[in-house]
Amino acid sequence: MKNLVLLFALLVSAASFGQYKTAQNNNQKTEAPYLEISEANAIIPLLSSKADVHITGTIAHVKLTQVYHNEGTIPIEAKYVFPMSTQAAIHDMKMKIGDRVVNAKIFEKQKAEKVYNDAVKEGKRAAKLDQSRPNVFQMKVGNIMPSDRIAIDIYYTEMLTPINGEYQFVAPGVVGPRFTGENTSGEETFNQPYTKKGIADTFDFDMNMSINAGVTIQNVASSSHKINVTYPKKDQATVFLSKSNINPANRDFILNYSLRGNAISSGLLLYEHDNVNYFAYMMEPPAQVQEKNITAREYLFIVDVSGSMNGYPLEVSKNLMRNLLCNLHPDDTFNVQLFASSSTVYSSLPVTATENNIEDAIKFLSNGQGGGGTELLSALNVAYKLPRADAGSARSMVVITDGYVTVEKEAFKMIEEHLDEASVFTFGIGSSVNRHLIEGMAKVSNSQSFIATSQEEASDMALKFKEYIASPLLTQVKFETKGFEVYDVEPKSIPDVFSARPVVIYGKYKGEANGKIMLTGYQGRKRVKQTYKVADGNLSKENKALRYLWARKKIERLDDLNTNFYTDVKPEVIALGLEYNLATKYTSFVAVDELIVNPSGNAKKVNQLLPMPMHVENSAVGAAAKVTGKSIIKKSYTLTFDKIALPKNELREIKVWFKATFGKLTSTYVSMYGDLEFKFGKDGELLSVSYLKDGKWITSAEMLQAFQTQQINKNKVAKQVTIKATTVI
Repeated sequence: MKNLVLLFALLVSAASFGQYKTAQNNNQKTEAPYLEISEANAIIPLLSSKADVHITGTIAHVKLTQVYHNEGTIPIEAKYVFPMSTQAAIHDMKMKIGDRVVNAKIFEKQKAEKVYNDAVKEGKRAAKLDQSRPNVFQMKVGNIMPSDRIAIDIYYTEMLTPINGEYQFVAPGVVGPRFTGENTSGEETFNQPYTKKGIADTFDFDMNMSINAGVTIQNVASSSHKINVTYPKKDQATVFLSKSNINPANRDFILNYSLRGNAISSGLLLYEHDNVNYFAYMMEPPAQVQEKNITAREYLFIVDVSGSMNGYPLEVSKNLMRNLLCNLHPDDTFNVQLFASSSTVYSSLPVTATENNIEDAIKFLSNGQGGGGTELLSALNVAYKLPRADAGSARSMVVITDGYVTVEKEAFKMIEEHLDEASVFTFGIGSSVNRHLIEGMAKVSNSQSFIATSQEEASDMALKFKEYIASPLLTQVKFETKGFEVYDVEPKSIPDVFSARPVVIYGKYKGEANGKIMLTGYQGRKRVKQTYKVADGNLSKENKALRYLWARKKIERLDDLNTNFYTDVKPEVIALGLEYNLATKYTSFVAVDELIVNPSGNAKKVNQLLPMPMHVENSAVGAAAKVTGKSIIKKSYTLTFDKIALPKNELREIKVWFKATFGKLTSTYVSMYGDLEFKFGKDGELLSVSYLKDGKWITSAEMLQAFQTQQINKNKVAKQVTIKATTVI
């Protein structure tokens, strides 16, 4: 690897930013600098990061190897902040120097800090792993000597839960820059250096996977990276990262796969450990039932237009919003709130989802520009104070953001305090979103989160959201057993669940694995009951991960999503971390090599620079302008249909879809050519675009190509449709 010089340009002057109202001052609090890289003699400590993933059934076992090196001439201490899955149970760490292997030990966090610092001062090589958030960790490696190569192996496990029969494994790639303006704790974890957008990764990144499903595997694909897939057997797959990937470390690695017939590995896993027995039960919910009479709903769409959303992420958000608005029922009401350093609202009161209102809202959204800090708490405060269309209506708030903030628990608490006022759905936008915030906000609200990394996924997620809200939940879910003595069950209570996502329950049991498990609930007015024979469960030593997964689930309830800041859960979390050998907010891994290599104990501290997440602009590190206000744009055309007999509601849906998909481009060409004609085939594909000249329709290949690039979603009418855009004078 080439030696590099890092030129730090710290951009935190008040003149560079808009005004930010915080508890302490009026400037955005961020210390993360940009870095420009040029040839010379600087130190980039991280040489490579590689993940080896083995998925057996529904459990993923991961070994993450980070290799640190020192090509300089003096000892260094490296610090690297990196992301992990929100569900990961980190249960082991090893440090390798040449042929020597040092097994890390788990300590209470303050003791871990002392053990590490003492070792470094004594001139010993040492490594320490700390949790900052459930999805953000920090590695420190001390006394990396010139020409050293030190490998750190981190071991974790997690349960994969399918949605609509599809499994997904996510390995987060980079911690995105965070806006800290609403955080008053003085936390420094996120004050890390970033490369500018487009700069090549400064370390090697690789991913190898094996899947052993026990059922025929199909549809293995990655939406984030180019991969190579082989199938040693029908129920096995191996996945390798293609060498053709450009900057693979600047985004989350996402792999999707399904099993034959969209089956899921439902059932009971059992593990016996000393005198404690563990179980995990996954129940596939009943088939989706569509409500015949969908009641009108009220939606408040809260869209992040801050600096980190500038450019591609904001365009994805706009496309998502167009699809979400077009999917509303005519009787629904909605409003749109754009937020960054402040908020701007589309309408003083919610409006009905008419064709004109949706078109106006899309135009309002189109004028939102990325800039300013991500003041999420302020935006939620504004949202909860906005009036409803009807005092008795059920409101759903839909938050669309990359989640680049550090006030996760404060947001969770605010949502919990207003559970009786609105449910909160979340859409994470971007290649490396803050999943702790995105998933946590939805979990606290007992709702659902969605992640969209591209324009195509934005369309898919909008459709999944429509299906979600149109389907009844499985409510009043009860977990009971007969002849099977269970205790320490997690979660303590089962929230309402969507019918596409299985219910997963962890716990301990006493005695023999016999008896029955029963889950009951209501789907609409229908009572549902499922019974499982415990004797049919899979009791195996291979299920040892259940110990870690149970403890991790309990820690999630105690600490990750805990919104009661006055409840001291620290002692219980420490006890769990020490007993189960888990990295937590209050317990850390430390590895110390007893060989003294740096008697002076002096080492240069080096922060590993992070790649700017894919599609994120440099403005994410430091913010700019405030949200712009609402603009009024006059209509330039009307839409008519040529010789087609369809119900009014279907004609309305086509109009809304057309204006959301082609509205802006149509206005441009109408102003240039006048009346336009669009012909669509039975499959919804746009076949031709023509303009009216001297009473004749002239087909234009140039316009057709321009409009086809805009068409991500096809209209769903199984008939040929001709739409005319007639100029309004």
